[in-house]
Amino acid sequence: MTRTPNPRELSARSADGSRLHIEVYGSEGAPAIVLIHGWTCSTLFWAAQIDALSADHRVIVYDQRGHGRSPAVGRGGYTTDALADDLEAVLGATLAPGEKAVLAGHSMGGMTLMAASARPVFREHAAAALLCSTGSSKLVAESRVVPMRPGRVRTRLTRLILGARAPLGPVTPVSKRILRYGTMGPGTAPDRVAACARIVHACPRAVRVAWSHVLGELDLDAGVGELRVPTAVVAGTTDRLTPPVLARRLAERLPDCVGITELTGMGHMTPVEAPEAVTAVIRGLADGHLTTERAADNATEESAV
Repeated sequence: MTRTPNPRELSARSADGSRLHIEVYGSEGAPAIVLIHGWTCSTLFWAAQIDALSADHRVIVYDQRGHGRSPAVGRGGYTTDALADDLEAVLGATLAPGEKAVLAGHSMGGMTLMAASARPVFREHAAAALLCSTGSSKLVAESRVVPMRPGRVRTRLTRLILGARAPLGPVTPVSKRILRYGTMGPGTAPDRVAACARIVHACPRAVRVAWSHVLGELDLDAGVGELRVPTAVVAGTTDRLTPPVLARRLAERLPDCVGITELTGMGHMTPVEAPEAVTAVIRGLADGHLTTERAADNATEESAV
């Protein structure tokens, strides 16, 4: 996984004072794309998308609180409201007033979009959105990490696994096999498995556990209905963490769903497993909605002269 060199690094302060690490790639003034990573990941997760999109877009990425270079917070600081607060802070720090961007969230990043969807700052800046490998509720009940038929026993075991307090330790052949089973498709290339393992294992244990409790009780169904911008949905057909049934529910409930893409054989880490396909969806949203809005703004300015 390569990375376009020399990002512009920024910091933002969230509503509770938490500091967020931000990186901006590409030319100032180019159409903006904001990429939001998921649970146990970091800005490194979007390396392929940054490389592909920053040639002609301004790509903004940030570390969710407690991940990457954004410091951990107190016990009460891990909530879906905090996710929305953090996104607001990042948009305020990187976009001009009224400037539109495509917002793409993977897993907990998609949940961030749903949590923020009704907020004025979100509506000021969102031109279109991508919900990638995510869901709005019933994550534990629908998870297929435990190979059993659905029911209370599977749900209980899944909750224990996702919230396990054991340290992940160093990346080893065994840990990579476990990670691939839980989060990636069976045919994922070894180098992509290794890249994801390095990112996930770098997440602090306390942060991983704190967010697991939030995800275990997640209910953002109301936020789906408030996500009123054109929104695409992407899912991997072999995703055990957020199975395709969750993506289909999102597509049915979204006010303006512009399509659902199910990537055959891919698991939960779709932007790393199938980078070209995910990048193509993001680029399609940018071409279809950022360009249109910029043209409309120009037309308005010309008619006013």
